[in-house]
Amino acid sequence: MPDWTENLPPAAKEFLDGRRLDEVECIIPDLPGIARGKAVPATKFARQESFHLPDSIFYQTITGAWGEAAGEEGFVERDMVLKPDMTTATAAPWTADWTLQIIHDAYDRNDEPVPFSPRNVLKRVVQLYRDEGWEPVVAPEMEFFLVARNIDPAQDIKPMMGRSGRPAAARQAYSMTAVDEFGPVIDDIYDFAEAQGFEIDGITQEGGAGQLEINLLHGDPVRLADEVFYFKRLIREAALRHDCYATFMAKPIADEPGSAMHIHHSVLDSKTGKNIFSGPQGGETDAFMHFIAGLQSHMPSALAVIAPYVNSYRRYVKDHAAPINLEWGRDNRTTGIRVPLSSPAARRVENRLAGMDCNPYLGIAASLACGYLGLKAREMPKTEFKGDAYDGDGDIPRTMGEALRIFDDATDLHDVLGPEFARVYSIVKDAEYDEFLMVISPWEREHLLMNV
Repeated sequence: MPDWTENLPPAAKEFLDGRRLDEVECIIPDLPGIARGKAVPATKFARQESFHLPDSIFYQTITGAWGEAAGEEGFVERDMVLKPDMTTATAAPWTADWTLQIIHDAYDRNDEPVPFSPRNVLKRVVQLYRDEGWEPVVAPEMEFFLVARNIDPAQDIKPMMGRSGRPAAARQAYSMTAVDEFGPVIDDIYDFAEAQGFEIDGITQEGGAGQLEINLLHGDPVRLADEVFYFKRLIREAALRHDCYATFMAKPIADEPGSAMHIHHSVLDSKTGKNIFSGPQGGETDAFMHFIAGLQSHMPSALAVIAPYVNSYRRYVKDHAAPINLEWGRDNRTTGIRVPLSSPAARRVENRLAGMDCNPYLGIAASLACGYLGLKAREMPKTEFKGDAYDGDGDIPRTMGEALRIFDDATDLHDVLGPEFARVYSIVKDAEYDEFLMVISPWEREHLLMNV
């Protein structure tokens, strides 16, 4: 076994114990959160300190087309230097041979972080917190659907067939019987997660047909984003073993609830390790209110990042388990910003707006950025909302185009996420939105063809 494997994380070392490592997947998340990279023999990886990919991987839309974001030099596809973060080494337990995955960070030829690499964006935001003496902590919740195989985009997505031979049922939130329907898939999810060294805090049935939620333990934002990035792949692989698909679309089935990536936030004092949201006597602090206010003030500008596709906006439907506004409330799941029940030490703020379709690095970075802006400006939130927030008016963008225009004007948010990231992201998403507008939908053919 090559010497470098002696310094692997414990789970990766256990996975390889007594076995010969065959291959290493050198990967990096692109703007949508897709794993890009190269698979190399383990013997070659042992000899390389880095590898190269063109920076153009960050200029691609979800369809594989390109945004004109290359800058003044033009589309020359410069090579980036991709360096492994060995703390992210983990098994790829679904492969036929013994394979590890390792996330890499992107640098330019001057050894500066590539500013539009999503993992670098999140690292930038976390460092801004640390510069203030704060340590941000997050806990993501991942919702997704297990659906029947769908190889024809013209066909509606349908729930998967359960263990009983019946299609997965809707409106069975928290039902253990419903969870049992997906038992074989869930077993593989647990097995893959254990092999990769990930701890699942719980799996529950959500309100949609075939919709599940996985909760992760709280911790460092970059590490948690890495886990969500890895989890999306392992869940897809587990589903494929059982003749179904796992989808992280925000709204895959018209009459069912959408899938969110709720993000729980707290902030610790770097010196004392204490939660700055709670005072010495356990009460709520001004910093707690500032963070909530930051989400209220800046989340409309960040929505294009946490709701990154046209489909994302189909999730924000009244009375369908997704927020329609930026009200905040204690223990109130109808508000966009929720304060869960907790002890003072665990006091936290839950952002319920992010969709599961967002890139986890960018979704967490954008949410943290909004809270950071509130903390720095010492903003105060609106009065706590009491009652059903669906009775109020929506105050978030309703379309991708509207969200992009608001994002373009948000220079304060750009300063936190990085101006060069904001420039590239806006160009790529505009190109993607233009691609969507060129497609004529079945609704238009049905209702406009003979009636207008």
